[in-house]
Order: sequence, then C-alpha cells, then structure tokens
Amino acid sequence: WIGTGVMGSPMCGHLMDKKGYKTLIYNRSKGKTEDLISKGAEFKEIEEIAKESDFIFLMLGYPQDVEDITIGPNGIIQHMKEGSVLIDHTTSSPKLAEKIYEAAKEKGVGSIDAPVSGGDIGAKNGQVVAMCGGDQEVFDRVLPLLETYSKAAKLMGDAGKGQHTKCVNQMMISTTMIGLSEAFVYSHKAGLDIGPWIELLSGGAAGSFSLSKLAPRMLKRDFDPGFYVEHFCKDLGIALDEAKGMGLSVPGTAQANQLYWSLAANDGARLGTQAILKVL
Repeated sequence: WIGTGVMGSPMCGHLMDKKGYKTLIYNRSKGKTEDLISKGAEFKEIEEIAKESDFIFLMLGYPQDVEDITIGPNGIIQHMKEGSVLIDHTTSSPKLAEKIYEAAKEKGVGSIDAPVSGGDIGAKNGQVVAMCGGDQEVFDRVLPLLETYSKAAKLMGDAGKGQHTKCVNQMMISTTMIGLSEAFVYSHKAGLDIGPWIELLSGGAAGSFSLSKLAPRMLKRDFDPGFYVEHFCKDLGIALDEAKGMGLSVPGTAQANQLYWSLAANDGARLGTQAILKVL
C-alpha cells in the first residue's frame, strides 16, 4: 500500500484486519505508517513493493504523484510482476488512468482506477464507495479486497470511467456544500436554531452525507479535515478540465471552484471541505 494518509491508513488497516495478508507499505512521511507497522505491516521502498506484491494500492495526493510513481522514469509498472494488479484510489485524471491502463497492459499487469468517496469517516468505518474503471475480469479479482473497506464498489466501465464517476461525485458535493453554507447564513439571520433542522431535514428530500455528517461539524466550527480543501480544489479542477474538453458549461461547479480557491488562498488549504462556511 503506497500512501497512508488520512484515508489510506484506515483503508489499509481494514484490509489487513479482515484478510490477514502480508502487507508492505510506503509513505513519504514515515511517521504516518506507525499505526500500520504496529499491526504487522512492513515498511519498504516503492521499487521493492512493486517487485514483491501481487496487488498494489495507491492513495496519493495529485495526478502528478500518480504519474511519477506509476509510469515515470522508474515507475512501479516496469517492476511489477506479470499477473499482478494496480489499484489506484487517488482522485486523478481520467486520461491518466487510461495511460496507466495501457502501460500496465503491455507488461501483463492489471489496472483499476478506483477513486473513493466517504472522507475520513467512511475510511475509518470501512464504508467508502469505490468507483472503478477497467476490465471486468480484473475487477472481479480485486472486489473481495475492496469490500474490506467499502460499503459499495462498482465497475463503471473501461479504464478512466472510475475517475469520470468521481468527477460527477465532486460536482454534486461542491454545489451541495455551497447550498448548505448558505442555509447556515440564512438561519443565523432569521434567528433559526440550526441544530434541530440538521436532524429534521436529514430525513427529508434535502438529506445528504454533507448534511448529516458535515453540518454538525460546521455548527461546532470544527473545520478539521476529513478531506482537504486543497485536494477538493484539485478534484474540481479535473472535473472542469474534462467538462471543457467535452464542450460543456457547468456554472454551478465553476462557482463552487472559485469559492473553494478563495478559501484555500486565505489559509484554508489544509482545512476540511466544510470550512467553505468561512467564505460565505
């Protein structure tokens, strides 16, 4: 497992707990691997992991990180065993997912792009949703592993379709978070107690993960990250780039992107996405 941050570490932990496989791990900040090492994981360099592993999971920050590690000058695909599988949980570019798939195929390696949704809560509880792209046969092989930390995992199509699905996911979340923040401001001005309506409306048509899980944090002014603003800005940028390439106008997503970049520029890059309330 390469990348043991806020989400990667608990996801890897569930895999270890429920399957008991020998697990090799790497993270640039070795301190973030201590919990997994205490459970029996072994820290190794990336090239060693590539040569020894049957399944390699990535949970990295940015598409450039993924490209460098997978198909860069000393990328892992050239070192992976024939018949092994790469599962990339990073939210990345659909076009890059396609390039990785083709490079892996030439080496006899399977590749699944599998970004996830659910944030730190979903990762800790083993309840993320995995959106996958790739070959059905390869997906069927990795599904039992994905299920150790996912409440749902589905093959959405060929290579890149998992990443396209994540773009859709982030587009919906971005505008939902703006609406939720506006509802907080409206309620404050109207003298309306916010706590009761969070509970009440979560069971109605406005119900969502953002309302039930993030609104209580917002009410407490708890902006600690379950998902970093800087990574959300990256995700929205990918979605906007893809939309532009298809000749689409997505004004709601574009406005949300501007507001999140404003938050990032004002010392909010390492806060959670619920901190968008501070901008409004």
